Amino acid sequence: MADPKGFLKYQRKDNPMRPIMQRVKDFDALELDVSMEERRKQAARCMNCGIPFCHHGVFYGGGRAVSGCPNDNLIPEWNDLVYRAEDKRAFERLSRSNMLPDMTGRVCPAPCEVSCVQALNGPGVTIRNNEKYIIEQAFKNGWVIASGKPLQRTGKKVAVIGSGPAGISAAWRLNQLGHSVTIFERDDRFGGFLMYGIPNMKLPKTVVQRRIETLKQVGIELVANTEVGKDISADELKRQFDRVIVCTGARQARELQVPGRELGGIVQAVDFLKTATQTVLKDGTQANTQLKGKRVLVLGGGDTGNDCIATAIRQGCAGVTQLEITPALPPKRPAGNQWPEWPMTLKTGYGQKEAKALFGGDVTTYAATVTAFFGEHGQVSEAEISQVDHFKPIAGTEKKVKVDLVVLAMGFTGPEADVFDAFGITAKNANFTTNDTQIYVAGDCRRGPSLVIWGIHEGRMCAEKVDASLQTLASEAL
Repeated sequence: MADPKGFLKYQRKDNPMRPIMQRVKDFDALELDVSMEERRKQAARCMNCGIPFCHHGVFYGGGRAVSGCPNDNLIPEWNDLVYRAEDKRAFERLSRSNMLPDMTGRVCPAPCEVSCVQALNGPGVTIRNNEKYIIEQAFKNGWVIASGKPLQRTGKKVAVIGSGPAGISAAWRLNQLGHSVTIFERDDRFGGFLMYGIPNMKLPKTVVQRRIETLKQVGIELVANTEVGKDISADELKRQFDRVIVCTGARQARELQVPGRELGGIVQAVDFLKTATQTVLKDGTQANTQLKGKRVLVLGGGDTGNDCIATAIRQGCAGVTQLEITPALPPKRPAGNQWPEWPMTLKTGYGQKEAKALFGGDVTTYAATVTAFFGEHGQVSEAEISQVDHFKPIAGTEKKVKVDLVVLAMGFTGPEADVFDAFGITAKNANFTTNDTQIYVAGDCRRGPSLVIWGIHEGRMCAEKVDASLQTLASEAL
């Protein structure tokens, strides 16, 4: 490393968050940036640790969890280059594996940082913030477009269905390899959950749109408002393209089957967040009064639940309550959860912090769920809440609370079946192939609901697999 003692000289300094009472007044970005000088110091904290655990994903917990970066990003290399002020070379290293650092640099929970060797005895390196710096320098200096253009075209055509992280990554890599790529998206805007599933203050839509414009500039064709099986048939896609990659995500939201679920005012988180983003895109980023005087109940304690809390606050709600069906995690690592694993400890999200600052008290109740809804004139007005034990309601713990809006943020069960049915897909294999040799699958619709970085990894690896099959196809035609 350029400065092997950097981790001793400099303390960790994260990109600061805007003050709560300031940021709740708008949907603008939560984070601010540190100076370039400070960024280089933070990169210098990446030490010559011998065996870096940050840049390689290691599975644990029966293969259900991963420590380090699942995308095998070359983290120590580009940290060193940032310290040396060789930002273009840092981007070249970063973009070898990560096609969307503009997204992960903002929304990734950064398992790489907690598996950093420094995290054994203190805070790890600010890898996510460093990553964001690199990609912003790349856009500023025009390096991104140049990195995405192919040297020559192969004459092969690939359709990508879905424009989320997996779809964009697959399309970007295939385009680099010279194939002609068309992305089909059923929504009116591209980006999948990057556009409509993550609120603007966490991932500004100008950032997403900038990436979409870059796709066009490197030669990728984009087709919106097009759903397979309705607007275009599976057979037509197979006729027009040599290969098809399905990257539709895992958008089948988990339901709550309790009495009163049919009442108005009970919505899925994905619909709530999409509508909120559409309002921001139409009217601007200032806070609004859509939920003025409304009492909001959010079911689900994950990142999406936090996003819903923060969104409701910016829409002027009178109060918000969050229920999480699992027990609260411990404040410190349990004995069986040691470094470099992700720490299974209690964390307070940005939305929870905002709710506490505005309304007082802890917003989240753990080991609790809703057992029934009640309403007037078809609209929800009360929810019956119960404590749970092993996900089962405990008799005698029920209580009723007044609610005007209920947001179901309980996660997703898997992909919607329509596209797979249209293609007759019955097998989704580990190597991205299916029972149809022309159809491939990548991202959450293959492996299940997961992180943006997993989608990027899946898209990239699937693209390599498709490229190999197209080379075989070309050789057979000779």
